[in-house]
Amino acid sequence: MTRDWVVRLFSRILEAWDRSRTARRTEAGQDRKAGGGARSHNLFEAAAAYVAACVDDDQDRIDEAAGRVSPEALSFGVNELACRAVIALARERDESPETVARALLGLPAN
Repeated sequence: MTRDWVVRLFSRILEAWDRSRTARRTEAGQDRKAGGGARSHNLFEAAAAYVAACVDDDQDRIDEAAGRVSPEALSFGVNELACRAVIALARERDESPETVARALLGLPAN
């Protein structure tokens, strides 16, 4: 895994997040007006699908995954996925999570 790949991934996540935020808010407002309930999709499944779609640069899958849960839930799920990924890499590399996170983002070691 290269630093550029991670930077591109998070850049795509932020771009997709911005593009779909307005659409999700509009859908949520329409659901409330139509009497629809809360979304029932698993936020971790949505986060995994969202990140995988970002890696593949598949905008249709990004939009679909982003629409499964609320923006807040998706943010929480992506954050949890990032934390777990850094922990797994840190264990694999026998380094601290901070060292791994800084390396993935191209930041100098402390």
